Amino acid sequence: MTCAEIELLLCDYIDGALRPEQRAEVEAHLAVCAACAELHRDSTGVLGFLERAAAVEPPPSLVTRILHQAPVSQPPVHTARTTFGRLLGRWLEPVLQPRLAMGMAMTILSFAMLGRFAGIEARQLRPGDLQPAKVWEAAEDQANRAWTRAVKYYDSLKIVYILQSRLREITDTGDDGLTPEDREQERKLEQKRGTATPMEENSGAPR
Repeated sequence: MTCAEIELLLCDYIDGALRPEQRAEVEAHLAVCAACAELHRDSTGVLGFLERAAAVEPPPSLVTRILHQAPVSQPPVHTARTTFGRLLGRWLEPVLQPRLAMGMAMTILSFAMLGRFAGIEARQLRPGDLQPAKVWEAAEDQANRAWTRAVKYYDSLKIVYILQSRLREITDTGDDGLTPEDREQERKLEQKRGTATPMEENSGAPR
C-alpha cells in the first residue's frame, strides 16, 4: 500500500470504518513508514482535542445585532383590486405566458390554413368547428367532391370526343351517304364508262 492510499484511507481508519483486511494493510504500512505514522498521530491528536474542547456559546447580543443590522425590506405595495379583477388575472395568468401564447397562435394559424385548403367557407367559427373530427370530416368531404368532379369531367370528355367523331363522319359522308373513298371510286368508274362508250360507237359504225 502506498502513502497516497494511506492518506485516502486514514480518516476511515481512525473512525474504524475499514474492513479487517484493509485495516491490517494500513497498520502494516504505518509500522514501516515514518511520515504516514506522524500524519496518523497528528490526525488522532486533532480529533482528541476537538472532543475535549467545550462547545462555543454565541454571545447574547448576537441575535440583537443581527436584527438591527439586517437590511429592512420594503413591504410590497398592493393595489386595490376588485374580486372580478383578481379572478380574471388568475384565469388569464397561464394563458399570457409567452410559450402558451405562441403555441395558441401557431394552432390557430394551422387550423386556418387547413380550413382554406379543405374549402371550408369563411364564416363565424364556433368552438365545435375546431374539433379535429369535424375538420377531418370536412377535408374528406371536399376530397370526395373533387374526385367526383374529376371523374365526371373525364366522362364528359369521352362523350364529347365520341360525338365529335360521329359528327365528323357524318359531315365527311355528305347527303348521299357516301364516304370520300366511295366517291373517288365512283368517279373512276364513271370515267371508265365514259371512255368505253365512244370506242363502242366507233367500232359499230359501217365501213
